[in-house]
Amino acid sequence: MRALLVVNPAATTTSARTRDVLTHALASEMKLEAVTTEYRGHARDLGRQAAESKDIDLVVALGGDGTVNEVVNGLLHNGPDPDRLPGLAVVPGGSTNVFARALGLPNDAVEATGVLLDALREERERTVGLGVAKGTPGTEDESVPERWFTFCAGLGFDAGVIGRVEQQRERGRKSTHSLYLRQAARQFLGEANRRHGTITLEQPGADPVTDLVLSIVCNTSPWTFLGNRPVYASPKASFDTGLDVLGLSRMSTAALARYGMQLLTSSPERGPHGRHATSLHDLTDFTLHSKVPLPLQMDGDHLGLRTSVTFTGVRRALRVIV
Repeated sequence: MRALLVVNPAATTTSARTRDVLTHALASEMKLEAVTTEYRGHARDLGRQAAESKDIDLVVALGGDGTVNEVVNGLLHNGPDPDRLPGLAVVPGGSTNVFARALGLPNDAVEATGVLLDALREERERTVGLGVAKGTPGTEDESVPERWFTFCAGLGFDAGVIGRVEQQRERGRKSTHSLYLRQAARQFLGEANRRHGTITLEQPGADPVTDLVLSIVCNTSPWTFLGNRPVYASPKASFDTGLDVLGLSRMSTAALARYGMQLLTSSPERGPHGRHATSLHDLTDFTLHSKVPLPLQMDGDHLGLRTSVTFTGVRRALRVIV
């Protein structure tokens, strides 16, 4: 097997020595080329080159969810084709590693590498569905190119929190759960539309869902983790179905406390619920419109402001080694 290992040297939970050990372990089982990323978007470029090559059977992403997202977007640059494209393997090296953990991999990079090597020997793989989003035709965002996401996207409040966290990290702050909680509080206090949302969800053959403050699009469950605690925004979301959406139409102090507690105590059986919560399951095509520009995030990466985004759930998008 010929494989490309894409290494993010800034991965927060692996040292240079650990990455060297993991590289040697993988190289003992396959013909491996290891490339260290050098700029934002480099992993995407490497994934695209692998997809267009006839020699690469597998791409291994060693890094966090951002690295995985870039690799996936490179692999799927010309569209999904699981039977032809290289497979994907993930060695978690970020602070949260939602995609890897949702696949059932250990959060420790060394343990995950062991699982990966066993999976290769036993030829264990699965084909997962993914989400793709793009600017909506006929709107001011129609020229925004499509982008794939592996586990979640969001328009509104959660994307604003991620944008604030990224600003803090650029100033040298470490990515911690307390940092996210502080920025969530600041985003809430600065949220101009928390009582009367500006987002409308439209899908073919159904009435629109209006006045949403928050809209989280999930491709799998759990949606994220707080330490080792999984958080289930959409408990039914799965790599084997379309996309799920959690929408909230009210974010008063009381509502935030209630839904925040529901998220913290969520389970595979029940997520956030109530009069101002909307949960939609297994959607294939839908659009989120906003009356004002709102922040957009995909897989925890802040992508700027948008007024309209069209989402598609694609079943059988990519082969993954598990």
